Amino acid sequence: MQNTRKKIAVIGSDAKMLVNFRGILIKEFVNCGFEVYALASNFDASTSKRITELGAYPVNYNLSRASLNPIHDIAVFLRLTQLLRKIKPDIVFSYTIKPVIYGTLAASILGIPKRYALITGLGYAFNESQGNDQLKRKIARVFATFLYRLALRRASKVFFQNKDDLSEFVNAGIVKSDKAVLVGATGVDLEHFRASLPPLQPVTFILVARLLKEKGVPEFVDAARFLRSKYRDVRFLLVGGLDPNPDSISKEEVEGWVKDGIIEWVGQVNDVRPYISQASVFVLPSYYREGIPRSTQEAMAMARPVITTDTPGCRETVIDGVNGFLVPPRNVEALVSAMEKFILQPELIVKMGTESRKIAEERFDVHKINKKLLEEMGL
Repeated sequence: MQNTRKKIAVIGSDAKMLVNFRGILIKEFVNCGFEVYALASNFDASTSKRITELGAYPVNYNLSRASLNPIHDIAVFLRLTQLLRKIKPDIVFSYTIKPVIYGTLAASILGIPKRYALITGLGYAFNESQGNDQLKRKIARVFATFLYRLALRRASKVFFQNKDDLSEFVNAGIVKSDKAVLVGATGVDLEHFRASLPPLQPVTFILVARLLKEKGVPEFVDAARFLRSKYRDVRFLLVGGLDPNPDSISKEEVEGWVKDGIIEWVGQVNDVRPYISQASVFVLPSYYREGIPRSTQEAMAMARPVITTDTPGCRETVIDGVNGFLVPPRNVEALVSAMEKFILQPELIVKMGTESRKIAEERFDVHKINKKLLEEMGL
């Protein structure tokens, strides 16, 4: 008997991120009666098993997120075209820059009728550089803009997580306004990330992020260095793995910070909840052009106040003075001032953390956000 179930191909960059960030959405596609294929790189036995348990099929392809090598990217495009031709999906849903560009183009060439793209932040190419890589970044931005425009004119709809990215793409002519839809954050499972009382002694600050300079890691460390000189019992936790991005921080540099007693580094972890539970305040001094940072949403769901930057994506998570503080990007002095408020007024930790949980319930419930995506996709 011929299988009459319609098929969806979900295309991401990394298998672990696909499971962690899109697992619930994949499950909801399955629950809608679709045959779901999850395409990503770096599938191993564990991630393949988790996808299978969701009711979907894991499909591996080779992708380097940080590579600027055009030969590699052409190979990625050809491989995605080959896989989609074999799967024959009715719908393609892709997210992050390379899957969006190459997945949407491949789907268009193959005549796949419905092609949806989710912009989860603009990242390296669209961030303003203050370093010595300005030319490299400008070239990357020109190519990214060209490829985005080429691909997204072929998308059925383009979903955005924050209004700044949507406005930039529409104003630049990359996406037509009638195709652009603001859906909000990735969202988190509020049952999985439950509220808990933050520790007040010692006051503990946590940053959870890939170890990129533009995630604000150096600013966090500089603030920690200054505050440690004044308040010896304050803790600073850094949770995150090394990254191949051109903006990455070296292992030697991080180990130097640990050796100097400035921070505690636990590397990449599969479950951040035990570390957020140890923390009083979540800090993300990013200027990376985030979509809406997932790590911040997780901390808010667990009732932690937030200090972050007044930049696209990040500013969506904080009502200044209510559930935390917004600071200018690259401003260590302002970051120190905001962090010191919680040291001197620890009563703010529980008060603002409670407000974070309320905001998470209102705006970052993954089931509400996925429902809007499904509605926009006509599912």
